[in-house]
Amino acid sequence: MSDTYNISDFDSSRVKFYCDENRCIDCHGCDVACKEAHHLPVGINRRRVVTLNDGIEGKEKSVSIACMHCSDAPCAKVCPVNCFYIRADGIVLHDKKTCIGCGYCLYACPFGAPQFPKSDVFGSRGAMDKCTFCAGGPEETHSAEEMKLYGQNRIAEGKVPVCAAMCSTKALLAGSGKEVSAIITYRSAAKGSGTPSIPYSWSKAYGG
Repeated sequence: MSDTYNISDFDSSRVKFYCDENRCIDCHGCDVACKEAHHLPVGINRRRVVTLNDGIEGKEKSVSIACMHCSDAPCAKVCPVNCFYIRADGIVLHDKKTCIGCGYCLYACPFGAPQFPKSDVFGSRGAMDKCTFCAGGPEETHSAEEMKLYGQNRIAEGKVPVCAAMCSTKALLAGSGKEVSAIITYRSAAKGSGTPSIPYSWSKAYGG
């Protein structure tokens, strides 16, 4: 795990997720794509769509939530066995073989990202599972073991996470802080431009 860093060394190049609630249409394409791509078991949801002000006309908005890969990750701080590690690009990952399923990370995470499978009828926890930004885990890249424990490693292939790739309205963005910020700035500046047949909302996504 030599691919770690000190938080103080990091800048805006770290990876980020951003969900534009003005574009999210609550289609659940992102969470379904995540479950399908990583073959997640029933009850494990690395990504979920939350609707705010549900049923209130004019105020209802939806947002897609997962692990935000925090620069000062509280999950890593409370883990008693230090199973978390942070890559040089800012992706927060963990080692399932080290995890003891204590649940401290779940209590510490403000986004409810850590997920725990129920191993029996009494609800005892198995090893924690969470969003990996589609970057796999500590096992050998693209190995059968990595796929089994963590799912696809799209980052190693130069691809964005599958949830962002499958977002039909490009509400969900994933990339470096600089890239995501540039897209948001462009969209803000372009708001209101375009024609009814080609709305501004389709004019920019990952440089397209």
